[in-house]
Amino acid sequence: MKDTKASASPERHDDRDEIARLLPAPAGRDLPRERHLRRKELLMRQIDRDRAASAHPSRRLLRPALLAPVTALALGGVLAGGFALSGGDREPAAGTASGTATDMQPAAALLRQISGVAGKKAAPAVRDDQFVYTREKIRETDITSGKAVVSPLKDYEKWIAQEPGPLKKLGLIRSDGETFPLNAELGDTNGTPAGFSRPTYQWLSSLPTDPTQLLDYLYANTPQVGQRERDQAVFEQIGELLGGVMPPRTAAALYEAAARIPGVTRTPQAWDAIGRPGIGIARDDKRNGVHTEWVFDRKDLSFLGFRSYLIKDAPYGKAGTLLSSTAQIRTAVVNKPGEEPPGTAGTRDDHKG
Repeated sequence: MKDTKASASPERHDDRDEIARLLPAPAGRDLPRERHLRRKELLMRQIDRDRAASAHPSRRLLRPALLAPVTALALGGVLAGGFALSGGDREPAAGTASGTATDMQPAAALLRQISGVAGKKAAPAVRDDQFVYTREKIRETDITSGKAVVSPLKDYEKWIAQEPGPLKKLGLIRSDGETFPLNAELGDTNGTPAGFSRPTYQWLSSLPTDPTQLLDYLYANTPQVGQRERDQAVFEQIGELLGGVMPPRTAAALYEAAARIPGVTRTPQAWDAIGRPGIGIARDDKRNGVHTEWVFDRKDLSFLGFRSYLIKDAPYGKAGTLLSSTAQIRTAVVNKPGEEPPGTAGTRDDHKG
């Protein structure tokens, strides 16, 4: 099955031009895409805030990460965590992240371990009329001044409709107390179908579970943004799919597929957005000077979150400046948008930073 999402929508050009005029000059290099998001053309938070004031705001379904913009728009909504890598398991300090500890050979072995654990999990029951709920903690930065300024830690929740679609009403996003409807992207006049831009449980179930076939599918269908290395684009596409409610066989195949991407490495010390220590699977986009990393719990190999940071100096930050950082807190299946799984309210103020 081929995702029908276009890599760019002409209808967004006015928004891009308007925001770009307000921003500093481009950095002269492409930055990676999140999941986040992800996974895929980008709808930045500043554009989202403008649209929130209109009758039909539109928000990205994916986790709030930097997703490889190729113009000055890239500088308008970069997400950043605030950590510095250090020895041992000490909690990182706020501000930057420095150093890239990698181990080429163990990466594939670790990914196969993670794949084995993921494949043994029980398959959840998800109906087409339900919603997948995800709660994360994030840090974000505003660099419209030309320098990265990191925000406090924020809550980020999303409710994603599981109907195959195409859909015009996709769910809800709640970011640090503000709630936004999720509407179809402006270019999707008939609604947004299930796919990379809206990865429903049923769509994920339809993906090949043979790692070689899945990797071929990803290389053939991952949207290309700017000048990103193709291997990096596929690595980040897989990262955007991780962490939610997913069929166990699909999750296992994704990790096995990632083990076959050139340049993927193991990071012995990694932290998510709330400082939980773990082990990382990473890849450096040397063309754009960005390190992207998935963080897993050392004991049970569960997915904790992800982060990315500069490995080369840029006009808005030095090497080590984090560009994105998230921590997955909870996932669940609920019956309607805005509904929270039992116990969510009682833990909402956890991990304040």
